[in-house]
Amino acid sequence: MIKQIFYLGYWIITLDMAAFRSFLRFAQMKSHRGKTGIMLDSLYCVLRYKISIVEYFQFNFYLTRKEDRAQYVGTPLLEEYQLKMNPKTERHLLHNKLEFAKAYARFIKHAHATLADLQENNEAAANVLHNHSGKIILKNAFGEGGMGIEVISAAGQNLRSLIDRLAATGNDFVEEYVVQHNDLMRLSSSGLNTLRIITQVNGKNEVELLGATLRISVNCPVDNWHKGNLAAPVDLATGTVAGPAFYMDITKPDEYFHPVTKVEIPGFRIPFWNDAVQMAKDAAVYNRKNRSIGWDIAVTDNGPDLIEGNHNWDKVMWQRTAKRGLKPLIEHYL
Repeated sequence: MIKQIFYLGYWIITLDMAAFRSFLRFAQMKSHRGKTGIMLDSLYCVLRYKISIVEYFQFNFYLTRKEDRAQYVGTPLLEEYQLKMNPKTERHLLHNKLEFAKAYARFIKHAHATLADLQENNEAAANVLHNHSGKIILKNAFGEGGMGIEVISAAGQNLRSLIDRLAATGNDFVEEYVVQHNDLMRLSSSGLNTLRIITQVNGKNEVELLGATLRISVNCPVDNWHKGNLAAPVDLATGTVAGPAFYMDITKPDEYFHPVTKVEIPGFRIPFWNDAVQMAKDAAVYNRKNRSIGWDIAVTDNGPDLIEGNHNWDKVMWQRTAKRGLKPLIEHYL
């Protein structure tokens, strides 16, 4: 309880008040309850169910029965779980994108190069500069949530200009822009739409799938859910989108059709689905030191392409995708 009180203080201090007020008004409207009652209930749930203040709204606790609330995984429990599954001594392979690219090179199909590669003018640098997509992505080795990513045209670029651009943006490596499958391009062409497939290596060194989500860009060069884009549930057995897409902002309605392209989202079939799942499973056992990973996988006309692995994958998107609490899926691993 003391630890949870500490968390409560932290969440109050760091609370985005504009978002909180918006969520509170929305919860009042949906639940027909008073502001004071919802606020008191949220504080109770933070302490009782080990969630954050924002998660109270993201998990729709203002409409949820007590027995269902107990099934949700909040920040403290997931941090405990992920720390056990992905120890601090090993998670650097996932946290550092440069180490990740080296460790999982067999699954990465697109060209990539470090600042050192550019300075040495080696083959890796040439492959990025002259890639077939005509675009280059600038990233930071420790960047998260799409922060700092920049997409530039490869036309007119040379080693010097690329090195200078990395310095100006605070980034330290470059990648070939991944051209996605035509079906995904039809769904949304503004950015790369990727799969998030969460794997768990069990005690028998077998890979279990904890869930899958299709992240869909909306007038955005990256597909990160935290950037105002969409996420949609994917049926693990068929690779078909199993329901409408949703925003991180709970006040926005679910989308049955893409708001820009008007392509229907439920029923959309993921190309090369079985290959993408197999890639996630193979990557999961390739290095078993990290046992629970959220894989971001692009799908091209030639098959899946691994983008990155996340040791701290998102519990909110995971459970909102399922529309229920998923604590039973990870509880026995603790």
